[in-house]
Amino acid sequence: MYLRILVPVDGSDASSRGLKEAIKIAKEHGSKLRLVHVVRAPMLDYGYNSGSRREDVIASLCENGKNILNRAETTARQEGLAPECLMFESVVGPAADVILAQAKQWPADLIVMGAHAHGGSARVGSDTAQVLAEAVVPILLVGGTQVSSAASQHRAIEYASVASPSAG
Repeated sequence: MYLRILVPVDGSDASSRGLKEAIKIAKEHGSKLRLVHVVRAPMLDYGYNSGSRREDVIASLCENGKNILNRAETTARQEGLAPECLMFESVVGPAADVILAQAKQWPADLIVMGAHAHGGSARVGSDTAQVLAEAVVPILLVGGTQVSSAASQHRAIEYASVASPSAG
């Protein structure tokens, strides 16, 4: 049973698909949802006056993050859930570090993430790959991208089972 579901959200279509699946699971199990957004603070170098520009950029990213969390929270609330929403700033290190830390600290029973292939391949992004490699709880990756026509070029091959004959 999944009592605590952690859902990283970034505003992408893949993230929205992950959230919708997490909502279904939460409703089925009576689970709590924790929605997490990570603001990745860029390392900017604008010379001697970099402080104010960096603060402006981070303020803009945080405002965007709040909007992403608000939309995700609204989606969950429309389904009768009351998610906890948290936003983090990551100055150094990937978003995966924050996701993994939250999964341990809360503690989550399940992480649900939207996934999309990068560069037309079946590979996932680096944050998703790190969460997959290091998480100590189950992870559900929710896809949804169109499968290429290459899949239709495969054919089934008849397979005869080599089950041992029954004793008798």
